[in-house]
Amino acid sequence: MSGSTSRAEEFEELRPLLFSIAYRLLGRVSEAEDAVQETWLRYEGSATPPTSVKAFLSAVVTRISINVLRSARVRREEYAGPWFPEPLLSDPYQDPERSAELADSVSMAALLLLERLTPLERAVFVLREVFGFDYRDIASAVGRSEAACRQLTVRARRHMDAGRPRFETDRRAHEELADRFFAALREGSVDRLRELLAADVRMVADSGGKAPRWAQGIFGVDHVSRLLATLLPAFSRTGGLVEPHRVNGQQGAIFRDRTGNVVNTWALDIRNGQIETIRTVSNPDKLAHVGPVADGWAVLRETQAAQRAPGRRAERTFTGMPRNQEGQPACASPSSGPTAPPAACSRARHSPPDTGSRP
Repeated sequence: MSGSTSRAEEFEELRPLLFSIAYRLLGRVSEAEDAVQETWLRYEGSATPPTSVKAFLSAVVTRISINVLRSARVRREEYAGPWFPEPLLSDPYQDPERSAELADSVSMAALLLLERLTPLERAVFVLREVFGFDYRDIASAVGRSEAACRQLTVRARRHMDAGRPRFETDRRAHEELADRFFAALREGSVDRLRELLAADVRMVADSGGKAPRWAQGIFGVDHVSRLLATLLPAFSRTGGLVEPHRVNGQQGAIFRDRTGNVVNTWALDIRNGQIETIRTVSNPDKLAHVGPVADGWAVLRETQAAQRAPGRRAERTFTGMPRNQEGQPACASPSSGPTAPPAACSRARHSPPDTGSRP
């Protein structure tokens, strides 16, 4: 076996770990894959074999991710609407001894909390608390002393513990609740949906301004249950499909149009036997790794057409705005278009822009 082949095999064995580190730091599948590929190029070009391949590669992918994260923060400050991580359908890295830490750290809620940390805090927290690296390797990865890394860990843990939602870990109970939820969606049953949704449930979407979304969010069991009971049956009548699927380790679904293209993904936050938050990712730039992406606006128009009937009053759709028979916002002029409603269209149920994280 040649040295290059042996090196490639060592790298492939560690690829799942490297991707999992990079994804938790960056929150984007595409950027994590790029970071892993850059790590391979540096490893392949290194002249001296490292003492510990795992420690070396983990340090390299961490440094690359920190650099990407620092530049990405500027882009996220300019992002249109709520920002969510790219949906992760499966985590390639598995470690039975750290299964709880791995599952918790990849949830949408946890990743949004990680966004509040500095890049160094985030890197140290992920390496120590999620993957169990010792402080010597962490210090080498981030270029700080072991003592400094311990302080960064304490500070990061304090921030995470203060904001971390307490979700149950009963996977079977969550699966059963999700099954009932999606069955109620198919039936369009407001009453059944109300039983499964928390009183202060909210729906928030990340569209990046490139796809329909729920205005700044839909809040409260009355509004959310009525919207879902109307929307999903209409979506189904267009030939749309709801494919239950774990998203970021949580119960969720992939929504597809009648051709099988991806419309969006949903991830459900469940606590005390009820759904507290529904996070939707519809930005086409964040869905390419899931599959071919649908034209969200075309799906919206078809769903609206399926909702409408002669003499029917305006009702809420993907954008969360009242619409009339012609598909225009009920309080907007024809020239304003469906994506630029005047301020008068705002309703009390829509709170100020939301970052997507739940306190």
